[in-house]
This record gives sequence, C-alpha cells and structure tokens, in this order.
Amino acid sequence: MELFTGRPKDVEGRLQREIRTYDFLDSLEIEYQRTDHEAAKTMEACEEIDKVLGVLMCKNLFLCNRQKTAFYLLLMPGDKKFKTKELSAQINSARLSFAEAEDMIRYLNIEPGAVSVMGLMNDNDHAVQLLIDEDVLKGEFLGCHPCVNTSSLKLKTEDVIKKFLPAVEHDYVTVHLVGED
Repeated sequence: MELFTGRPKDVEGRLQREIRTYDFLDSLEIEYQRTDHEAAKTMEACEEIDKVLGVLMCKNLFLCNRQKTAFYLLLMPGDKKFKTKELSAQINSARLSFAEAEDMIRYLNIEPGAVSVMGLMNDNDHAVQLLIDEDVLKGEFLGCHPCVNTSSLKLKTEDVIKKFLPAVEHDYVTVHLVGED
C-alpha cells in the first residue's frame, strides 16, 4: 500500500459514490491523504491501513433504535470495544442495535463495511444523528473510508468538525465510551 495526497489521478473502475466524496472534499478545500487497498472488512484489516496512514481508523457503527425511528452513526477509536448499554444510557435510546444494510444504503448511500462519516453528505433528510466518542475528538487526525471500503482517508479532525459537518448540515453529540468489560 502507498500513501497519496488527494484524489486518484485515474478514476477508472471506481464507484461514483467514492468520486463524489473526493469532489465534495475538494470543493470544501479539505486536504486529505489516501491509500488504496483490498476491501477492508474487519478492524484487523484496518490495522495495516492504520500503519500506512499513520492514524487509527475510526470504528464507524450505524445503529438504530428498536422501532427504526432513530438512526445513529457512531465514530469511536478502532481499538475500543463497543458496549450498547454504555451508549444507550447517554443518548436516552433503549435497545440500540445495528441497522440493516438497506438502511445504510437508504440514508448514507454506503454498503456494509464502508460506513463512514463521509456518508453524511448523502443524508439530505438529516435522518442520522452523528455521535462521536470524545477520544476521536482529541486526535489531530482521523481515518475513514470515502464511502467505499477499498480506499481510506486521513483527514484533520478539525476539518471534519469545522468544515465538513457544517457543509452537510449535521451536528454531533459527544459521547464518553469506556469500552471495558
């Protein structure tokens, strides 16, 4: 794997949702580094990507309540364990579970394995509430997918918070996850 600055020069064979992500970031003048790789389907696969990017990839979880009336995108450090009960209490939403693949596509235009904060650019109805673990906010950079899991990006956390989120008209709720047994 190599580290590149900015968008790929050749977009042949890349999905439109990935190209739209680069277009959007470029329009906001957000700098990013990119690496291309085999489909990253597990956090273990992301560890190698972490080394190339020089940043810990975010664990991105797409969640919903039991009634499927509230959807959440949780960004947390990739090495932290997720405890549903711990999050439910903080956002006053009992019975959180992982949302269905159809909901990911419907709201974020992202398929399982590629969930990312970048998907919020596709949430025009503002149906998804962004939740960010405080440890992610403490980092200078964050790693995420550009709406596909065959590339990964390194962005300044501040750019995501101060440029990207206002542009997609989303705010976020800071959560505190311990992630211990």
